[in-house]
This record gives sequence, C-alpha cells and structure tokens, in this order.
Amino acid sequence: MEAAKIIELPKFEDLRGNLSFIEEMNHVPFKIERAYWIYDVPGGEVRGGHAFKEQQELIVALSGSFDVLIDNGIDTQIFSLNRSYHGLYVPAGLWRQMKNFSTNSLAFVLSSTKYDKNDYIYNYSEFLNLKKP
Repeated sequence: MEAAKIIELPKFEDLRGNLSFIEEMNHVPFKIERAYWIYDVPGGEVRGGHAFKEQQELIVALSGSFDVLIDNGIDTQIFSLNRSYHGLYVPAGLWRQMKNFSTNSLAFVLSSTKYDKNDYIYNYSEFLNLKKP
C-alpha cells in the first residue's frame, strides 16, 4: 500500500510575493478531476473522518494551518500543514481526519475523481475490515 507523503511544490520567491503551482501528472500522480476547499471551520471541529476506495488527494494549506491524521489500519501519522508550497498526497485506502484548524485557515484539496458518494467509507470498523488480508 502506498503511503501518504508531503510533496514539495515549486516556489518562486520574489520581492513582490511568492508564487507556487501544481501540475497534474507532475506534482500530483493523478489527473485532477475535482478541486474543493474547506474554510471557516469553527474551533475544535474535525473534518474528514473517512477513507476513499478509489479517490486520491493532494491537500494544501493555502492559508493558516491544520493537522491531517492519516491511518492505514495499523499505524497513524499526523502531518501538520502550514506552508502553501507543501501538499500532502493521500493515496486511496487511507483513513483521514483534518483537525486543529487555525483561524482563517484555508484547506485546498485536489481530487483524482469526481464526487461519488459510493467511494466514501464513513464507518471506521468497515474500513478496518477492508484492510484485513
């Protein structure tokens, strides 16, 4: 199983401000089918809490910071996202939760699939059962 990992995105520094970008099949190992963003998250709230059967994602903190907990059914990792030139690649088949959102944080997510409610696994026990050999 592929692991989640931080991908360093291009960063062009300039006195007028910095510029970064993402290209499909270059910085992300998938064709981008959908983009969405999460914002105005009230203090203490958790987003996510699910896994995907097929969908892969790249999560970027465009503003502020938040943590992403990744669980492969055996081990968990926490990735703190707080740089707009770092993206967290999340392969399919991993449980994820997003928490500890700072004030005015903006999470930008690129997805390998269009929205499909049947691709989501919301029940953690079901997720663990799918992970068994």
